[in-house]
Amino acid sequence: MLNRVFILLLLGLPLGQATERTGAAVTVHPLATKAAMNAFERGGNAVDAVVAAALTLGVVDGFNSGIGGGCFMLIHKPNGRFVAIDGRETAPAAASRDIYLRDGKANPELSRTGALAIGVPGALAAYDLAIRQHGNLSLAEHLSQAATIAEQGFALDRSYLDRLGQVVEKLRRFPGCARIFLDVDGNAWPSGHRLKQPDLAKSYRSIALHSVDWFYRGPFALKTEQWMSANGGLITRKDLLGYKAKRREPVRTTYRGHEIVGFPPPSSGGVHIAQILNILEAFDVRSMAPGSAEFVHLVTEAMRLAFADRAHWLGDADFAPVPKGLASKKYARRLAKRIDPSKAAKIDAHSTPQDAVTNLFGKHTTHFSATDTDGWWVACTATVNTTFGSGVVIPGTGVVMNNEMDDFSAQPGVPNAFGLIGAEANTVAPGKRPLSSMSPTIVLKDAKPIFTVGAAGGPTIITQVLLAVIQVVDYGKSPTEALVQTRFHHQWKPDRLLVEKTLGQANIEALRAKGHTVKVVNTLGAAQAIGLGQAGKPFTGSPDPRGRGVFEVSGK
Repeated sequence: MLNRVFILLLLGLPLGQATERTGAAVTVHPLATKAAMNAFERGGNAVDAVVAAALTLGVVDGFNSGIGGGCFMLIHKPNGRFVAIDGRETAPAAASRDIYLRDGKANPELSRTGALAIGVPGALAAYDLAIRQHGNLSLAEHLSQAATIAEQGFALDRSYLDRLGQVVEKLRRFPGCARIFLDVDGNAWPSGHRLKQPDLAKSYRSIALHSVDWFYRGPFALKTEQWMSANGGLITRKDLLGYKAKRREPVRTTYRGHEIVGFPPPSSGGVHIAQILNILEAFDVRSMAPGSAEFVHLVTEAMRLAFADRAHWLGDADFAPVPKGLASKKYARRLAKRIDPSKAAKIDAHSTPQDAVTNLFGKHTTHFSATDTDGWWVACTATVNTTFGSGVVIPGTGVVMNNEMDDFSAQPGVPNAFGLIGAEANTVAPGKRPLSSMSPTIVLKDAKPIFTVGAAGGPTIITQVLLAVIQVVDYGKSPTEALVQTRFHHQWKPDRLLVEKTLGQANIEALRAKGHTVKVVNTLGAAQAIGLGQAGKPFTGSPDPRGRGVFEVSGK
């Protein structure tokens, strides 16, 4: 999924020094960063800053995320405990396993565009739960601040216009969307156009006034049901009424003296980042140059083994048996023996961990991050999936609806929009949550958080986060240095290694000599990271150097 990632960090000083309280934030848009700063100034904590940024990004970066989509939020509390809030979309009650089959074959267009592509949105429910249980401010305050931006408008930058230009044809098909994001001739807005979204502002203010019930029980639910009925969709008011954000237990592992905490299924990120790191512990990674063919080959082979397992085992643990053994040290040692330093291995299928039938993840169940001296760290990834999601805006609401149903396996073995293959574990079922690559992650040392990272970019989210963790733990890099490093990605199928051109031609040829099919790309993904600071600075943050992110500190 093309998730929008934003990471926030805040520092709260002891009560006696409240006037010296400092906050910091890094997001992909200056207005979202400013929203986080405003939350700090109004007495908000890390959770407030995250939600303020999330709702603002739904206005200024709505092609990537918003309340018509979903999210995963990972929270470290001052008492050392973790909370994982699952705001992933769900399949409507009328959905069925074969919903996207026509004449026995999957029709990918049905799960990517239009009414059948839309899952029941969960982001708003997750933000509401997080604020009610952990925030200092009200959800209404954050909604009102973001609504003002939607009313007054903002200038479209190059990044926004590039993404808009890619989906003009899709948006033209849906008048509710075209009326907002295209001009009267059905073309993308010109550079510098000030985009105003009065309908979205009204929706935000209605939720602020009437609570999230307006969205899940009231007028929005009714408008959604009416539009779905008229356009061949399945979502009803009952689907929205029944949606619940879930609290889950995080995935935890250790790596070279650090604890790595990630998100559990229906995220595949937490499981497979843990799995790959466990495999790599069998090798002397530090002896390899981080940009060498030797290093890339080793990590790639671990990626291939993990993604083969992902294709078979991973799905919503409320519906499918997902083995906990995938993230075990013993299983990783077995897989590590399959890696040949000299050549790419033949990996035809998944492997099977011990107790795969009995030891399962429990049936209960953006990236933004934040911390303060009380011990709050928050990491959250949000999305509407591909650019502008399904292309649908429910008329009169301004809400861009996701196309998250494409993250299910429409037909076992048939790839989705990102080339990912799934099996029975990720087939469509009523109320089920599709498998996700979103990977909000927090790294601890001596039981204290030291680093948080998340990313955007479909399945490359997993490998971006993985590589950032390796750079910090194995090579001692700062967040900025970690994100600058060359990225690469392999997801087993298709059997292709993506590498950024900065890897260099000599290393690329060396990888080809080891048997890899290499495709060179200019850039890969978009990650944001924050870590503990040095030289008297409490924290350091870095937007992705490949993007347009902004890092800002309050009270300067």
